[in-house]
Amino acid sequence: MTDETIIAATRDWLEKAVIGLNLCPFAKAVHVKKQIRYVVSGATTEDALLEELMTELRHLQDTDPELLDTTLLIHPYVLTEFLDYNDFLDAVDIATAEPEFNDAFQVASLHPQYQFAGTEVDDIENYSNRAPYPTLHLLREASVDRAVDAFPDADRIPDANIEMLKKLGHEGWDALGLIK
Repeated sequence: MTDETIIAATRDWLEKAVIGLNLCPFAKAVHVKKQIRYVVSGATTEDALLEELMTELRHLQDTDPELLDTTLLIHPYVLTEFLDYNDFLDAVDIATAEPEFNDAFQVASLHPQYQFAGTEVDDIENYSNRAPYPTLHLLREASVDRAVDAFPDADRIPDANIEMLKKLGHEGWDALGLIK
């Protein structure tokens, strides 16, 4: 795997699933404006990934939002098991709460084995958060707030995604031709 193939698979997933299925109605605008940074982490330990997360949060903080709105920190060599990844999210929450960031960020979690609480492994609704590789999606709180304010019924997005994915089913998902 090269960084280029990892980014290409992630971009393909973003275009076909996230934007194509409208899983996130806010993604298309930043994608079209090329305001998404794709970073492939070489980290093989949680500590190294946490350091890269802090570096990327600082980079996002120091960059004009018109140039860079969000970052996908893709980490294919660490936290490949979902439960380990899920446990790591506590450290991610602590990192984003550091005073230097002043509550300016949140992180959305994406993983090829993503599983919501109360679901079975193969339940289709889990696919709304299934990226080709473990990924931390770094978001600016201000951008999220603007997007939610501009989108009617933003709190309905998760339920709409579940409904749409259930209609699509596994065959429809497979037809997207995404890597697994």
